[in-house]
Amino acid sequence: MTDSFITPQWPAPQTVGAVVTTRKGGNSGGAFASNNLALHVEDSPQAVEANREAMAAHCGWHKQPQWLEQIHGVKVLKAQDDGLVRTADGSYSREMGLPCVVLTADCLPVLLCSKSGDEVAAVHAGWRSLARGIIPRALDKLNAQADDVMAWLGPAIGPEHFEVGVDVLEAFFKHAQSDTHTDAIAAAMRPGLKPMHFYADLYALARASLNACGVTQIYGGDFCTYRDSEQFYSYRRDGKNTGRMATAIWIK
Repeated sequence: MTDSFITPQWPAPQTVGAVVTTRKGGNSGGAFASNNLALHVEDSPQAVEANREAMAAHCGWHKQPQWLEQIHGVKVLKAQDDGLVRTADGSYSREMGLPCVVLTADCLPVLLCSKSGDEVAAVHAGWRSLARGIIPRALDKLNAQADDVMAWLGPAIGPEHFEVGVDVLEAFFKHAQSDTHTDAIAAAMRPGLKPMHFYADLYALARASLNACGVTQIYGGDFCTYRDSEQFYSYRRDGKNTGRMATAIWIK
């Protein structure tokens, strides 16, 4: 790990590259200091482009990443090397050198790859997308069977800082795939400080969704964007004037 980048620690095939940016080492100033990768916040576009170019150079990319306009939905689309920003909350690729990227600042980035290393996907799993089933949507885009897929959970808000209303719990219950999945959802929620509120564990909720789909090789999930202010942006901690980290995966 350098100051600007985290390399996921998981037993992915050598043909799979993956990286997460931190907030350090970039060109952004003010509230966005210093390595913001998002153009939709009020950062300088020139600074963001410089940060993106530095990321591409670090990763050795020769094709344009698939950047997304994320809307907390469940659409997962095929990444394309044409420079167009597409509206979705996930992308997948079987094309060598074409990165799939998601932007986050508390929401959970989920990386997926086949054990054979010939398919990859990146998912923006905020609670709304996670509850509505974006992980099974992404898995459906892969040719590999669930037991031949591995997942890595990137930096997200930790359960001790993510208090939510009962509507969030009900949304997850509504879309549960089985009684076992329902039990796992309940275990991922503990009573909050306010009446009818809960502390939600996004990592546990993602593992529950992956397990419900048959994915058992799951790694990561040991970060907290809210707590680690030196390394990560956090929307809940800093408000709208905050940057975004980028989490990317590609076939080398």
